[in-house]
Amino acid sequence: MNKVTPFLWFDDNAGAAAEFYLSIFPNSRKLEELRTTEAGPGPAGSLLTISLEIEGQEVTFMNGGPSNKLSDAFSFTIRCEDQRELDSYWAKLTEGGSETACGWLKDKFGVSWQVVPKNIMELVSHPEAMRAMMNMIKLDQAALEKAAAGSA
Repeated sequence: MNKVTPFLWFDDNAGAAAEFYLSIFPNSRKLEELRTTEAGPGPAGSLLTISLEIEGQEVTFMNGGPSNKLSDAFSFTIRCEDQRELDSYWAKLTEGGSETACGWLKDKFGVSWQVVPKNIMELVSHPEAMRAMMNMIKLDQAALEKAAAGSA
């Protein structure tokens, strides 16, 4: 168990979000869930929290009601081996969600993600690659590599 883990607040769809992520990430599993008792909050037996391990990262989701919303101030980053992997995650996570910019997207649950090449930091340390990325929505690894090579 990780000592520090993200804890995300959902309105009432934490279980659906968990199932969605479990279907997308091959190296993921449900760890545990907590259901309410007669003490509440909410109806007895309803899902309160669910903990997952996604690609080695533990995360907990809570059905906390509508008072707190997810925002772009928190996001997950997926470092991809190649363009095929990047494209696959992008397609799955944008289904029902929205594309943002510079490799960022928001999924159908309102969670923000950055889908990037594994060497993104090295690439965008080159000014031309940073400029190229700033004009992209979904990242094009080959174009970023070409731009980085032109800056070298």
